[in-house]
Amino acid sequence: MPEEEIPVVDLSNPDEEQVARAVVKASEEWGIFQVVNHGIPAELIRRLKELGTEFFELPETEKEAVARPADSTDLEGYTTDYKKDGQGRKTWADHLFHRIWPPSRISYRFWPKNSPDYREVNEEYAKQIKELSEKLMGWLSEGLGLRRDALKEGLGGDTVEYLMKVIFYPPCPDLSLLFGAPPHTDLNGLTFLIANEEEGLQAYQDNNWVDVKYDDSRIVVIVADQIRRMSNGRYKSGQHRATMDTERTRISWPVFAEPNLDHVVGPLPELISGEDNAPKFKPYVYRDYKFLKMNNLPLD
Repeated sequence: MPEEEIPVVDLSNPDEEQVARAVVKASEEWGIFQVVNHGIPAELIRRLKELGTEFFELPETEKEAVARPADSTDLEGYTTDYKKDGQGRKTWADHLFHRIWPPSRISYRFWPKNSPDYREVNEEYAKQIKELSEKLMGWLSEGLGLRRDALKEGLGGDTVEYLMKVIFYPPCPDLSLLFGAPPHTDLNGLTFLIANEEEGLQAYQDNNWVDVKYDDSRIVVIVADQIRRMSNGRYKSGQHRATMDTERTRISWPVFAEPNLDHVVGPLPELISGEDNAPKFKPYVYRDYKFLKMNNLPLD
């Protein structure tokens, strides 16, 4: 049997209905797919990755200039994540978090200052990812039989936030003791991921872990918990994990499209009318949802 591969959707196909059907099918069956010919310039992506890589090559004292404050309840800033799971294995990665949209929610104090281009490149990437995100949410809304802006509005409309996370996974000599990110689903709406050339992302499908084959022309799209909940379970929240390499560094750049913390998200009202359409999920203020999920507390 040929090895399973995650779906790849070519956004340059002139038949938009066919593209939309492919996005819907991948979101129903996998909850993770890749897009090619997505319209985001290759040079912009190259510069984004170059600047992020340069940040992690800085001396620790310079990285600490944008560190997450110890008393912060927010994610923004530079952190080193080092924790054990129940089997004694550890997760080990350095993170840089900062919002890139909307402008009113950006804290430039957490944006690296080592290159004068960092701000311009990230602001342009934010515009491009937001456009791609809204296009995909439009097709997913129509796939539910709803108006094109239904999922965007359900996620918060113009208050939807885009959070950049640059993750640095150092080489690990003993992979049995360490992994980059344990199996999980993302708690936001949609995630858009690019990486350096090292493979390491895996998707869970049909009781198997499937390697996400990656190259510079692709963006990985992960359907996350809030789209699953808004769709009342029609779309899958893609389970995935990140492995590490014994010799090489892996860096990834996920952008998380997520509600504002005070926004309430639940199954869209149009999908839970009538006897056959009982809601499968409770509505939650996003702040509360995040707290419960991040602390492994019961949700529904």
